[in-house]
Amino acid sequence: MIALLSEYGLFLAKTITFVVAALFVIGGVSGAVASSRRKNQGGDDEGEIRVSHLNQQLDALKEDLQYAVLPESARKNLLKQKKKEDKAKRKASKKAGALEVKQKPRLYVLDFDGDMRASAVEALRREISAIMQVAEQGDEVLLRLESPGGLVHSYGLAASQLKRIANAGLRLTVAVDKVAASGGYMMACIGDRILSAPFAVLGSIGVVAQVPNVHRLLKKHDVEVEVLTAGEYKRTLTMLGENTAEGRKKFVQELEDTHQLFKDFVHENRRSLDLAKVATGEHWYGTQAKELGLVDDIQTSDEYLLEQCANADVYLVNWQQKQKLANRLGLAMETAVENTLDKWAQSSLSRWW
Repeated sequence: MIALLSEYGLFLAKTITFVVAALFVIGGVSGAVASSRRKNQGGDDEGEIRVSHLNQQLDALKEDLQYAVLPESARKNLLKQKKKEDKAKRKASKKAGALEVKQKPRLYVLDFDGDMRASAVEALRREISAIMQVAEQGDEVLLRLESPGGLVHSYGLAASQLKRIANAGLRLTVAVDKVAASGGYMMACIGDRILSAPFAVLGSIGVVAQVPNVHRLLKKHDVEVEVLTAGEYKRTLTMLGENTAEGRKKFVQELEDTHQLFKDFVHENRRSLDLAKVATGEHWYGTQAKELGLVDDIQTSDEYLLEQCANADVYLVNWQQKQKLANRLGLAMETAVENTLDKWAQSSLSRWW
């Protein structure tokens, strides 16, 4: 018994040491990144929007490959033709003047790589704000979305940002090359059109939460834990205290309520879906998802971009955060700690899409 208590005490000491160390690192990091995060709320030099003209990039790739595979005589002819075309373009641009009228619609491309906290929403909201100020009727936004889902409130905010595009009357296309499940699909369903690669993972319209409970282990070794609350349902389930049937019932009801909100949101944006069939928490591959109506077409984002470059000016819009070296090191440390805590948090009381 003494040996068992000694081992338990050693385990508890290690756990406390890890938590204290993590809190210490987070505290130190927060000082290093405080100025950067304050700038995230406003200011003139916290970051910048970077824009890449994808038409030009694709043309450059095409020309490089042509130059590499053609014989020398054909290369010379290709270069002459290119110079002739460039000269004609410059002449046409000069003739049109500085205030050239837009000839083709524009397609703005955004990337969202989602983690459990949907932290990419910080960049997404700035990118959308920039586009909203210059976009015109007939323009389109393409979101290349990758996310397995995460925290309910985080993905709720990300979805709300995409709603701004729809509310402005701009066409929104969402392309999923790998995964858009749970909170990721919550974002995708806002699109006027959803594209999916054949084996991309979609769906998982459900809510999950889990919590370990070591109450019986502690009780077996005469360790008592008191959980004190004010408010009948302030704490429904706990990790250390004794869970009750009433608390468990309340917790499950909260999960059901959250799931209903999720289903209502999906139904609002994709009314043709049979929710009884697709809102079971299951996920499907792209071809299966198309049969169920979760997506509209089987096509990769690369295929779609190549098509659109023929008829539209395509621009990749990306928000880049400006950070000093100290802030970059601080954020790297913070990310490492958060990733460790995220793994632990998967067994916490938080609710996840």
